[in-house]
Amino acid sequence: MFQAIRYRLLFSYLAVLTLILGVFAIAVRITFAYTLREELENRLAVLAESASGELDLEDKGLEVDGEDILLNPNQSVQWFDLEGRLINQLGDDPLTVPFDPDQTLQTQTVPYPVKGITLPVREEERNDELIGYVRVSESLEGIHETLRRLDWRLGGGVVLALILSGLGGIWLTRQAMQPIERSFQRLQQFTADASHELRNPLMAIKSNAAVALKYAEGIRKSDAEKFRAIASATTQMTALTEDLLLLARTDQAPRQKQDNVNLTALLGELVRLYSAQAKIKHIHLKGQILKQMEVSGDAVQLTRLFTNLLSNALRYTPKQGCIEIQTRREGNQILVSVQDTGIGIAPAQLERIFDRFWRADRSRSYGSGFGLGLAIARNIAQNHGGSITVTSQLGAGSCFTVRLPADVDRVSTDITADRHTAFP
Repeated sequence: MFQAIRYRLLFSYLAVLTLILGVFAIAVRITFAYTLREELENRLAVLAESASGELDLEDKGLEVDGEDILLNPNQSVQWFDLEGRLINQLGDDPLTVPFDPDQTLQTQTVPYPVKGITLPVREEERNDELIGYVRVSESLEGIHETLRRLDWRLGGGVVLALILSGLGGIWLTRQAMQPIERSFQRLQQFTADASHELRNPLMAIKSNAAVALKYAEGIRKSDAEKFRAIASATTQMTALTEDLLLLARTDQAPRQKQDNVNLTALLGELVRLYSAQAKIKHIHLKGQILKQMEVSGDAVQLTRLFTNLLSNALRYTPKQGCIEIQTRREGNQILVSVQDTGIGIAPAQLERIFDRFWRADRSRSYGSGFGLGLAIARNIAQNHGGSITVTSQLGAGSCFTVRLPADVDRVSTDITADRHTAFP
């Protein structure tokens, strides 16, 4: 139980940390990419200002003197006249998109990623007359490669941080759960000790009440009624202490006995045992049970598991109802279903149906249980490496399904003998 809680705490912690680190990494990447692009635009603006001074209007027309321009290997410069005709260019990877003087910034992705800036060129000696345009560009491959390296490093950092945090989280959750586990163990021990110590006084009360009722002629009729009430309350208290003691023992020491249990014989005997009680309530009890089903575990505890399920079904199934036990195999697991046509359970209550001391509707007059039967059944199933689930519909009934691992030494022979035995 605490192992599952530790895992949930650890996974919740890692999920929150992953979200925080993911948001941080995305923010770093967006900020870094924005800075790189801003620096690129600044470089292009400086290069464009420098290149615009190389375009001159002479008597023969526009001339370009680009000898003084220093370009990086991934930069290019293009000069255009007022009609948008290319006059000259420098660099190996210029922009290939159509020239547009109204677009200051231009970006292309094919055949290669490039970003460019277009600026007008004016002649100062002619009162800032517009004489042409200059378009400078720079390849984006460098930025893309830098961002790829950043992505790998951020991703690696996040993964490494999660691994280290996971290792630290394992230690932290173990340390955080230790006081809770010790408190729970002390509570278990107190429950077991108290249940054990209550046995003797309850037995004494029950014995004295039985003696008094055996010789009822010597007491008043009203006193006899009181003794019967005392005997009934003592019986209920004894059943409660036995259930609490069983829960405490199964919590503390799961699966101490490892025997081969013939599940076919166990379920068949339970059907025969409860048939008389079902007939009294006018309920049809039947079973479709596979032959040669064997599991490894404690026969007494498994009997208690299915006894609790059958008792629960009989308690909440009205007259003329039906209870059916069905078995089947799924791989190396044996599934046992106890289905009834009882009052059913509301969907909102299904999550709490296995809680201790909880009953779906205390106002109903279907028996006087303490709400421990299903909790005991789940404990026993889990202690045998299995599980128990429930499906239900109000007014239609419920179906409890127990999954148990089959005895691995008998699986190969059992598969060839999957025939049902019907129990009326």
